[in-house]
Amino acid sequence: MSESPASRESAPQPSRYTPLRDRHEALGASFTDFGGWMMPVRYTSDLAEHHAVRQAAGLFDISHMAEFDVTGPEAGAFLDYALAGRLSALAIGKAKYSLVLADDGSIIDDVIVYRLGDDRFLVISNAGNRDAVAAAFTARVSGDVVVEDVSDAYALIAVQGPRAEEIVRATPDLSIPELDDLKYYAWVPGSFGAESVLVARTGYTGEDGFELLVPTAAAGALWDAVLAAGEPFGLVPAGLAARDTLRLEAGMPLYGHELSRDMKPAQAGLGRVVVDAKDAFVGKGRTEPAADAPVLVGLVAEGRRAGRAGYAVTDADGNAVGEVTSGALSPTLGHPIAMAFVQPAFATGDLPLFLDVRGTQIPAAVTALPFYRRSK
Repeated sequence: MSESPASRESAPQPSRYTPLRDRHEALGASFTDFGGWMMPVRYTSDLAEHHAVRQAAGLFDISHMAEFDVTGPEAGAFLDYALAGRLSALAIGKAKYSLVLADDGSIIDDVIVYRLGDDRFLVISNAGNRDAVAAAFTARVSGDVVVEDVSDAYALIAVQGPRAEEIVRATPDLSIPELDDLKYYAWVPGSFGAESVLVARTGYTGEDGFELLVPTAAAGALWDAVLAAGEPFGLVPAGLAARDTLRLEAGMPLYGHELSRDMKPAQAGLGRVVVDAKDAFVGKGRTEPAADAPVLVGLVAEGRRAGRAGYAVTDADGNAVGEVTSGALSPTLGHPIAMAFVQPAFATGDLPLFLDVRGTQIPAAVTALPFYRRSK
């Protein structure tokens, strides 16, 4: 059956798989579509994988993330203009969280930027926003700088948990000479056999851990090696379900939930990311939200019934004053937690709030984020 050009353009595109698909299938993973990728949502149980990361370690395939190589004498100046932060001041070997803003100061995506050299940076963005970030960078390029989407050339594997360092040290053929000096939000070069590996001490779980960027062809062998080396330490493969409850406990935002084109950075508690002192950047002068704009808060409740994304937050009279963006019964803490946008008057915790859980009003209290902080 033939299609018109218009119908072909509007037809949904098939989801992609990462280079580790066969490994996930062999481990019995269940899959779900996430940002246009079929990703493992769990291997055994959400709770078992969550607890393994908090108590020992979990291994995540995050190869769906997008990578952009930014090179040239004006690479730092370009990123200062294209992003909310001052990336030109970032030292080689360090990483920084930043935001891609629209002209109106709203959030296109949140990213992590790694400085690889004087004239070279790596930007990692969310999979679902790959095209939007690529378009934004293309529109903002000027001067002596080249931006290249290198996402398909690399796989990304995360080892997260209190035993993560022991595991990467024990992995055969994974050499990280500068591991002793690697601090949080920094990176060092490593190798796996003949392949180069970028080893970053970053993650999305609230635990210590590493993200390993490796050429796609070596991804399967590295996954196998880390998984085998980590088994005596309690390492398990972990899927998106555990990743979501882990990042929620750690108070980390998820694009499409806490971050969106409808939000300004300060509403999500990210005003500090924006360097207004820069001479120029996309969104400059437009990042402050309206006085009555909703703001992000953490909420805790008693019992076992958790508010979920989209559930209403109400006042004592049952009037909606906000909406849950992420919520779960916390596996670590044992009680319901949620992040929600609420009217500013209710963000201080002085006024009573309730979660509307399928028609039942559950009392909730405003609390500082994160809900969980690892002991060091």
